Amino acid sequence: QIQLAESGGALVQTGASLSLSCVLSSGTFSSFNMAWFRQAPGKGREFVTAISRYSAYPEYADSVKGRFTVFRDNEMSTVYLHMNSLKPEDTATYSCAADSGPFTTNIGAMDYWGKGTLVTVSS
Repeated sequence: QIQLAESGGALVQTGASLSLSCVLSSGTFSSFNMAWFRQAPGKGREFVTAISRYSAYPEYADSVKGRFTVFRDNEMSTVYLHMNSLKPEDTATYSCAADSGPFTTNIGAMDYWGKGTLVTVSS
């Protein structure tokens, strides 16, 4: 059974850095494009970043471009999200997702989801 498990969420101060990890259990990790989404309290889930199977096409939401970096280690079946210069508006539950189809940032195209990890940025 394919499962995704995120880790690394924490309470940090404005301007801090934080790294999240997401591990895929079972399945062939390199067969999936991977993405991160986030959901702030009281808001809908929004796209953060996505990375293709062999890291060729990272995409970022405008709100995180230049501050967040996504990368993956196919041998470790893990995708990472490194976040710099965190702002209070980055506070959200961050979830990773796996997509077995063509590379996309479309939330509706994701096949598997993790349960999420909470990032709280204090002002």
